[in-house]
Amino acid sequence: MSIVFVVLGFTLLVIGGEFLVRSSVALSFKFNVSKMVIGMTVVSFATSIPELLVSLHAALSGSPAIAINNVVGSNIANIGLVLGITAMVGSIAVDKSFYKLNWPVMMVYSIVLYYFLKNDNVLSAFEGMVLFLGLILFLVVLIKGAKKNHVIEQVDDALSTVSNFKIFIWLAIGATTLYFGSEWLVDGAKEIALSIGVSEAVIGVSLIAIGTSVPELAASVIAAAKQEKAISLGNLIGSNIFNIASVLGLTAIIKPIPVTEPLILSRDIFWMLGFAFILIPLVFIGKKFEINKFKGFCLVFAYGLFMMLLFTHK
Repeated sequence: MSIVFVVLGFTLLVIGGEFLVRSSVALSFKFNVSKMVIGMTVVSFATSIPELLVSLHAALSGSPAIAINNVVGSNIANIGLVLGITAMVGSIAVDKSFYKLNWPVMMVYSIVLYYFLKNDNVLSAFEGMVLFLGLILFLVVLIKGAKKNHVIEQVDDALSTVSNFKIFIWLAIGATTLYFGSEWLVDGAKEIALSIGVSEAVIGVSLIAIGTSVPELAASVIAAAKQEKAISLGNLIGSNIFNIASVLGLTAIIKPIPVTEPLILSRDIFWMLGFAFILIPLVFIGKKFEINKFKGFCLVFAYGLFMMLLFTHK
């Protein structure tokens, strides 16, 4: 029965995430928010809501290991799995903002998260506030830079004509499915962890993390197959920044998150730091400013190695 709950939870998170993004964008148009700001803030935050609800529910229900490792695992999956598979479908061009802004900010956030957790084995409300305020500063710099360079994000114009009633229905569907999806996924995953004799941290960094990354994987692969130029390394790096800053930041503000599984700090978070760091040599080795199929394969292989070690380590 726990597997059924996990599958239903995944499904509802995907459905709820899609409805929430659509309603958020449509609502933003109603308030005359520019497409650029919608793309960089509203969409990014909306796509992090599934992770936020899963982590918040886990923290509130006494499973802090799932709350932390959901984010750590999602950040690993975004690079190793999502970026890797997408690059194997079609090479991804890398722009200069990658190493000038996005990558350094992601590395700083990853290292700061490690310090906050290692310092006293808890992510406090104050530390959560620091992470979230840092995100706001990052977005201000990002938007100013986009305006200066006349960057326009890919946002569906059709959503500007959606009626208020339809927006309300979409919001209701999104909120309801995300609520039950996060609850069923966490509860089902905890039961699976007990039944197969692994820790909640392992389930959080693998099963739940992959589940919350499924929408990004689907969207990236479809876009790559259509050879759309909207795919960028910056989108996935932005997602990793949002995961740490908004998901863990907001969760810690509501309820401080203790580190209950030592392996989170001695193993899992180092894999996250490693996957984040390896992007720099990947971008400059071989054909510069491109993640090609071979590089994508290397990322997926490394992710497979991580998963194997995760379940065989005793």
